[in-house]
Amino acid sequence: MKKKLTQNLCLFYSSNYPRTLKSESKKKYKVTIGIGGNVGDVKKTFNKLFLCLKEDTRFDILQTSPLLKNPAFGFLDQKDFLNGIITLKTNLGLNDFFKSMQRLEIRYGRKRSFKDAPRTLDIDIIFFANKKVNTKKLIIPHKSWHNRESVTIPLKLL
Repeated sequence: MKKKLTQNLCLFYSSNYPRTLKSESKKKYKVTIGIGGNVGDVKKTFNKLFLCLKEDTRFDILQTSPLLKNPAFGFLDQKDFLNGIITLKTNLGLNDFFKSMQRLEIRYGRKRSFKDAPRTLDIDIIFFANKKVNTKKLIIPHKSWHNRESVTIPLKLL
């Protein structure tokens, strides 16, 4: 099912997006990740990611948002993106969690060519518990998350 929000924004609903799996988890850290992509069958990639996270005992998925189709920003000469939000809990520390998300991006075909390039899967850590981090590799909360419709609209729909 889809719901048009504006001329440029459209929500998509499927069996895994949105979905609530658990309201409670004994795992230590609550994490909010943003997922995005515009290369290949992005819905299929997102479903595979969902199943992969669901089956991995290191993670408890709490909720997923609907998927938002929206225009690219930064590098504009590319297809629209699909974006969504997943909240989960984990016992992994921030650095190990970050590495595991980078490995998932690679597993699903992510190639890093230039800033804001087209991609099969982008996983951004929007929030990690209540941590604030600002290093060369990682900024938590994610830089400018509150200014991006690709984050704020799905986040409001959790």
